[in-house]
Amino acid sequence: MKQWVLELFTWWNGQTMGTRFFTWRKGEFVGEDEFGNKYYRERNGKRRWVLYNGTAEASRIPVGWHGWMHHRTDVPPTEDGYQPKEWELAYQPNLTGTPNAYRPKGSILTPESRPKVTGDYEAWAPGD
Repeated sequence: MKQWVLELFTWWNGQTMGTRFFTWRKGEFVGEDEFGNKYYRERNGKRRWVLYNGTAEASRIPVGWHGWMHHRTDVPPTEDGYQPKEWELAYQPNLTGTPNAYRPKGSILTPESRPKVTGDYEAWAPGD
């Protein structure tokens, strides 16, 4: 019952009832990535979508699947034996809004103060 209510009213916990119905009716399963995300395409090949395993977080789509999702290639990474390049970074979670988010010096959320301005910079003030 809880899963049914979540599918009916939320989109960020996985698929909604509409997505479930559309996937059942028109979707063709293409593959799954290492995070458990499942990739589908419309049988006519026009649309592509992902059903996230857990919270819907677009940064959790691996590089190979990202290219397929954005129509940069017509061949899914499961069919062409895609291997990431050495310079492609592995997934890192989006930490925005968490205590581990990046906060530069001078941010109101960090006790560190910003370094004093040096050199030829002169601050502007209204009326100057």
